[in-house]
Amino acid sequence: MSAPVVVVGGDAAGMSAASKLKRDAPDREVVVFERGDWVSYGACGLPYYVKGAVETLEDLVSVTPEQFVEERGVDLRTNHEVTAIDRDSRTVTVDGPEGEFEQSYSDLLIATGARAVEPPLDGMEKEGVFTLHNMEAGAEIRQALGVDTPSVDSGEAAAEYTDAASPESVGIIGGGYVGIEMAEAFAERGLDVHLFEMLPHTLQPFGAEAAATVEDHLREQGIDLHLDTAVEGIRGDERVSAIAAGDAEVPVDLALVGVGVAPNTELAEDAGIELGDTGAIATDEYGRTNDENVYAAGDCAEATHVVTGEPDHVPLALTANRAGRAIGQTLAGEPTPVGEIAGTAAVKAFDLEVARTGLVDEEQAREAGFDPVSVTITTPSRAHYYPGGSEIEITILGDRETGRVLGASMAGREGVAKRIDTVATALHAEMTAHQLSYLDLAYAPPFSPVWDPVLTAAKVLEGKLD
Repeated sequence: MSAPVVVVGGDAAGMSAASKLKRDAPDREVVVFERGDWVSYGACGLPYYVKGAVETLEDLVSVTPEQFVEERGVDLRTNHEVTAIDRDSRTVTVDGPEGEFEQSYSDLLIATGARAVEPPLDGMEKEGVFTLHNMEAGAEIRQALGVDTPSVDSGEAAAEYTDAASPESVGIIGGGYVGIEMAEAFAERGLDVHLFEMLPHTLQPFGAEAAATVEDHLREQGIDLHLDTAVEGIRGDERVSAIAAGDAEVPVDLALVGVGVAPNTELAEDAGIELGDTGAIATDEYGRTNDENVYAAGDCAEATHVVTGEPDHVPLALTANRAGRAIGQTLAGEPTPVGEIAGTAAVKAFDLEVARTGLVDEEQAREAGFDPVSVTITTPSRAHYYPGGSEIEITILGDRETGRVLGASMAGREGVAKRIDTVATALHAEMTAHQLSYLDLAYAPPFSPVWDPVLTAAKVLEGKLD
């Protein structure tokens, strides 16, 4: 009997691969090692758990460990950490509750995900300083807010804060996805929110125009923005009491550090698995690494960008789930590409929807070899006479030489998060601005003007490209 397929990591990519493989090849043995307690959960929902829109952590779980074992036939082992890979013997070393052991594999999937970056700031170790990238962190933050009773597994900092006076202010370091979403969550809990960003704008991947719109809205919601301001350290004795930035120290009761994520590649790198220029694991179109029996998928792996054709690292949920499923199908005997990415994403910032896809920065597009042209328009979300509409701001990029659409960003109170999908589809089809402007999109006064905002943006771009 051949050795089982071994999966390292029990979240989106790993469990999608294991489930698909067992569905298509039920006789194949699949062993999944997950170093934590939780599997198949939506980390993207953690800010809404802290906010209170999601009631329990269990609500974020898609499939329970028991369901994977009993209904899908996956040999899932939580609290088991893979510490080494021996490619010559095709074995992994595993540290489990009953000690260390070796497990052989026929094929191996590395789905180790990513971790929150902890910058080298003085004071990161203080009580009341958090990052947010796993379920335990979400629970600790809610407990620190005095929302939940500390559990046996909760962090000491969270437990001590629960016993102390309820926090009244928070400093958020980093203006990306996590920073914006957590600003809303903390404000909903009644805290005064200070957001620090070392660059001139928040939400850098969304472009300056969309970011500026978001920043104006954040200020309207009472968020104190400190832009173009580098944080020098986190002050306090044992517990955080202030954020030192610029020439000032801003008093806070809690601090959240959300400056990005880094792929967990140490296990792969130690085994001689090649990394790409992005720092994530390099893979081919089927998710295979430089070892034909080792695959990688999810937040630890690169993927090919649909516009540039080059490897990129954009850690998003759909990318992980899709790649894992494709690898499971490949291992079941039907080679399936993991698919290309456009970096399509959306963020909720209080009452605003913000979205992006493809290349949204002209300099980035030039570096990729294009001659970019961009336009920014503001247009109604509904027919002008229908009540309740608002404005949508769209920035769209095209290539002067080919007329091809390269990407777009949008911001508005409604209709943004789905309209970005139209542009993402155009990117995958390599459509020109002219072709995009001629799509037959739906119209009804409650949902759109006759000329949908995407069509209008494409028409204006086409005129500038001519």
